[in-house]
Amino acid sequence: MIYVVATLTIRPGTAAEFIAGAKACIAETVKESGCISYDLTESVTDPAKFVFVEQWENAEALGPHGASDHMRAWRRIVKECISAPPRIEIITPEKVDVR
Repeated sequence: MIYVVATLTIRPGTAAEFIAGAKACIAETVKESGCISYDLTESVTDPAKFVFVEQWENAEALGPHGASDHMRAWRRIVKECISAPPRIEIITPEKVDVR
């Protein structure tokens, strides 16, 4: 299993367009093979910052996801809304021994 954490900062006045596009993309993404969860959250301290937290069965599931029609459409919306490049991290759920 892997997690994808994508942080996006949007320009003022684009929240409605951004959220509508995200809802459409999420609705299709959760139907994809290998998608366990795909959630969008909004920062409490910065209303321009949104974070996607995705959980996938494996890294191989990301290939078809990235090439899907709904992701192509989503990227066109994102391009018009963001004020900085997205920060995307792929994380494994392995725990770090801190003891």
